Amino acid sequence: MEKNRKTETSYEDIVYGRNAVLELLKSERDINKIFVERGEKHGSIHEIIAKAKEARVILVEVDKTKLDALTNQNHQGIIAIVPPFNYCQIQDILKLAKQKQESPFVVLLDGIEDPHNLGAIIRTAETAGVHGVIIPKRRSASVNSTVSKVSAGATTYMKVARVNNLNEAIRELKENGLWIIGTDGTAEKNYDEQDWTGPIGIVIGSEGFGMSKLVKQNVDSLVKIPMKGEITSLNASVASGIILYEVVRQQTNQQKI
Repeated sequence: MEKNRKTETSYEDIVYGRNAVLELLKSERDINKIFVERGEKHGSIHEIIAKAKEARVILVEVDKTKLDALTNQNHQGIIAIVPPFNYCQIQDILKLAKQKQESPFVVLLDGIEDPHNLGAIIRTAETAGVHGVIIPKRRSASVNSTVSKVSAGATTYMKVARVNNLNEAIRELKENGLWIIGTDGTAEKNYDEQDWTGPIGIVIGSEGFGMSKLVKQNVDSLVKIPMKGEITSLNASVASGIILYEVVRQQTNQQKI
């Protein structure tokens, strides 16, 4: 749901879709203006308009063709124009964990180039209580309009660091006490046999190639999700969900002790 502005009629810094724009309005993020499709209004669009007026955000009614020109996706009659996505630093993620008095819980993505996968992973990470997601500048999707839409607005809340070198990021996290676990189909240990308590960084590789060789060498441990069917790999976002909620399960059980 975010694209960078190129011309007066072509924006890259946009958030579209009702859920995403609604979550945007609930957050403290800046909004330049909101375009609403002209005509009869239905459903949650009324709540969006009310919140926009309450927040004193400029509302502009436009024809559907105007919205279609801004994005070729299903905009659901609403598009917000926003500043570019504000990436953070790794230390910002660690600072958030400290403020919450929680063990750092970080996801690192190696080679996730599909924005739909990135959006889905960020959505799951946000619901699982992850403090931040780290992506490389190369061989990776960036946080754009599609990512925001698929995340259902989770990009509004999730800290995302974009780094030059993922291995340097791993080293920085290790220096701050995190144990870095990589996911790999050739690992000997199943994911549910791993101790996920304490400060954790999880590396998720791409579906086609997995983690890069150097990243795999730099992690502290490798785990796999057992496959029982004929298909030998999972969608990256599905794999992320399985691993993240095993972390949630173990850390929740530890808190009960």
